[in-house]
Amino acid sequence: MTDVFDAALRVADAVLYEGYLLYPYRASAAKNQARWQFGVLVPPRYAEASGEPSAAVTECLLEPRPDATVRLRVRFLQLQARTVERRDPAGYVPVESLPVDGRDVLTWEEAVDRQCDAALSVHDLLDEERVIRFDVPEGRDVEPVLDATGAEVGRLVRRRWPVRLDVHVSAERFDGPYGLLKLRVRVANASAGDGRPGRDRALRRALISAHTLLAAGNGTFVSLLEPPEWARPAAASCHNEHTYPVLVGEPGHEVVLSSPIILYDHPHIAPESPGDLFDALEIDEILTLRTMTLTDAEKREARATDDRAAAILDRVDTMPAEVLDRLHGAVRYLRRTTSPTHDRASATAQVGLFDPGAAPWWDPAADAAVDPDRDSVTVAGVAVARGTRVRLRPGARRSDAQDIFLAGRDATVEAVLLDVDDVRYLAVTLDDDPAADLHRWHGRYLYFSPDEVEPLRPDGVSP
Repeated sequence: MTDVFDAALRVADAVLYEGYLLYPYRASAAKNQARWQFGVLVPPRYAEASGEPSAAVTECLLEPRPDATVRLRVRFLQLQARTVERRDPAGYVPVESLPVDGRDVLTWEEAVDRQCDAALSVHDLLDEERVIRFDVPEGRDVEPVLDATGAEVGRLVRRRWPVRLDVHVSAERFDGPYGLLKLRVRVANASAGDGRPGRDRALRRALISAHTLLAAGNGTFVSLLEPPEWARPAAASCHNEHTYPVLVGEPGHEVVLSSPIILYDHPHIAPESPGDLFDALEIDEILTLRTMTLTDAEKREARATDDRAAAILDRVDTMPAEVLDRLHGAVRYLRRTTSPTHDRASATAQVGLFDPGAAPWWDPAADAAVDPDRDSVTVAGVAVARGTRVRLRPGARRSDAQDIFLAGRDATVEAVLLDVDDVRYLAVTLDDDPAADLHRWHGRYLYFSPDEVEPLRPDGVSP
């Protein structure tokens, strides 16, 4: 049967395993000494000391129809300690590494993926908050380690600690003609902990890479990043803690993925990606090439570190050249490039040729009508050009995550730029940046779309 969350699961899996195992994929690598960084919800008694939250809150918007329902799924990793024990005449002795027939078996921290599901009536959620408790039990598994002769030389002991979580779900109807609802989901770690200090102890009973999926029956979710005009006040009232809800799937059939990692609406994994590398930033090519450079000794350790690391090495070592070539880049769309001011260049471009006698498109001499130092663009009825002071209002969808810290800052426009898609951008420097003159001298600017700035009067007030 098709799962309502199928369209979102590939992206959700990338979130789940983001940072699980870092290049160079070996247990001894410095990067792998600080794992489990995303979506960590620790037991309440550890929250203050560790600086990690114990709960995450998702608020999103839903347009319900009669008899609307909500399905939710909370997904996370449960820590699993894998200990190698050497077999001795007196019993089993824990060791960091056990050599077996030319290979090593290492002590390591693994993780087991978990999910908790619930289905709720929207009508019931309007009446009162529902609290659903899920208990993930502790566990201990023992796996013998055999040599080539079949003799037992040791064993792997895998241990998991119990995790308890409470999921609080409620709905609130907005006043007005639209019938819009605010859906609120609070995922809280309700584990007791063992009373001993330290992040390592907290992680044993933590929800790691925790995120929430929401699907509506007889209802449609509304984007918080790009809401329709009538829903903007409602979207602005949504408060999310330690998570970022976005839409995933086809328009009209989206589900909400509330992720601990900042995403845009409708995220997807590049189709060229041949498999997991535990870094979902679409840098598959460089990670693949770097993995190829591992020495035989490093590969041996990586294979002993984790089955998922071994799978990466197997894939990289046998990757066909055409698959590697696809990782170099892809053109998602093509369009004709024409120039209204150069008829000959326009005709040449249409047949896919270049005129060696013409100035290249990036040279200012190619089009005298374009001058970043003198061009202007109209914003809120004001002509914005070089020297105009503006207030930054980064767009939620287009912005880099770091632009969040620039919201509300004042800046000066240094140039009005036109890209190859005939889209205007503003190059700016921050007014309160001590290094603004240095950036201006180097031509190192911050870039925003015209609709991401608010023109200021000379006195620093918006017009």
